[in-house]
Amino acid sequence: MTPELGKLNKPEASNFKHSRKLFLVPLIYSSKDAPKEYVEKYELYWRQVSEHIENLETKLGKVSRVYHESITGNDETSLKIMDTLNPQSSQIAKKKADKGAKIELIEDRQLAEECMDWERCLLIGLLSETAIKKVSELYIEAARKRYEHISKRIDSTLKADEIAVLFIREGSVIQFPKDIEVFSVSPPALDEIHRWLRSRPAEAETEKKGTSSSESATE
Repeated sequence: MTPELGKLNKPEASNFKHSRKLFLVPLIYSSKDAPKEYVEKYELYWRQVSEHIENLETKLGKVSRVYHESITGNDETSLKIMDTLNPQSSQIAKKKADKGAKIELIEDRQLAEECMDWERCLLIGLLSETAIKKVSELYIEAARKRYEHISKRIDSTLKADEIAVLFIREGSVIQFPKDIEVFSVSPPALDEIHRWLRSRPAEAETEKKGTSSSESATE
């Protein structure tokens, strides 16, 4: 079971002797046209993530390696790509790199691009149920291979007694090696974002009904 950050007690040194540790951070994105209310929660989330990682480092040790999904370039371009994808996670990664952490590549370019292509097909919408089923199967298989590759890369690069942080989207199903202690970084703002996103369809429907009633009243 992944330890919950809010319930993390100061560990006994013997419990973590010679174990590898991984701070798992859900990647939350924003956009230029995102509502102000969401942007505020998004910025709060990343502030809390930074604080929680530092808190974990105080208890467990300094981060030695940084992993970030969707990065397929070399070390010289990694931070630039990260900054384009998500400035907030990039800022944290750069801070760790400035303190000596190494940014490791975990993606296979072909697998990452294949997953993105199949995902785009599903997002744009398909008319045929047969096509939807087939594309879904292809996406699931590509994602499985991608996650296996990521797990192997982490296993081969994270050394004994080292600590790493992994930035990856929620819902990513990665089977980590059994000797890696995984700490889920899930600050309170993440729940706020989830609640806000769940409320949006209901709010949109309410606005739609209100508009329809207003139009009917003016006819």
